[in-house]
Order: sequence, then C-alpha cells, then structure tokens
Amino acid sequence: MRFGITGHRGLSAPVEQFVRAELSEFLRRFEPSELCGVSCLADGPDAWFAEIVLELGGRIEVVVPAERYRDGLPEEHHAVYDSLLRRAVGLHKTGFRDSSCGAHMAGSEMLVGMVDRVLAVWDGKPARGFGGTADVVAYARRAGVSVDVIWPEGAMRD
Repeated sequence: MRFGITGHRGLSAPVEQFVRAELSEFLRRFEPSELCGVSCLADGPDAWFAEIVLELGGRIEVVVPAERYRDGLPEEHHAVYDSLLRRAVGLHKTGFRDSSCGAHMAGSEMLVGMVDRVLAVWDGKPARGFGGTADVVAYARRAGVSVDVIWPEGAMRD
C-alpha cells in the first residue's frame, strides 16, 4: 500500500506526540513489505511519517518540489532531511528550480498521483497560503484519492 503525507509544520510538542502515535498506530496495520511512504520530507509531519515508515520496516520515496527546496527548510532540519533522503528507494523531481508555493503544490500533486491514500495532519481549516495542507487535501479528494485526517481534538496550531 502506498501512502502519501501532508501536514502543518511548526506544531507543538504535545501535538507532535499525538500525531506520531496516531501515524504509528495507523501504519502498523499494514505489512512492512507492502508499506511504501511518499513524502516531501519537510520538517514536521512529512519527516515524522517517513521515520515511522522506515522504523516499521517499510520503504520511502521522496518528492523534491524544487532544486532549492532543502534551502528553504529550517537549517536544524537539514541533517534529518539528508538522512531520510539517503534512505529513499525512489526520488521524484518536479523540475522547478526555486522553492515556491507553486513548486510545493506541484510536488504535492505529484505525490497524490503516486499513492493509494493520503494521510493529512490537518486542523480542517483553509490553507494559509497556496499549496497548504487544505489545498492538498482538496486536490486529493478531487483526484479520487482517499484522505485520512489526523488531528487531536481541540488542538490549535500556533
């Protein structure tokens, strides 16, 4: 089974703990040999998801939204990004050079096109900018890809 991930960045430690536990519980239902996670590896849910898929014995594929995508991620996340990227069995590039909202949405559309289901760490609110989690969820639903939302009841993001 191929799963994709989308989700809000900059979440609190309690929300991270909840999300990691929910992702792990959800993904444990699948045989490791059949488990493939597709992620852009941004800080937050993208990376947590990839780490969990690998911990469970699955494999990951990475979508790189732009050549300069890594440069736009927080510096403290670079080592995690690099480590996960090295462990990927597949790498998919959009062809964009600069990391922009359009490149991020193109990467998310590519990801949606590669998976059976999307896991969305989403508060259910509109995106704060083009290509945000809500836009990815809407795109997946229009494309007929199942979306499973993970969000702790009553939680707020920043």
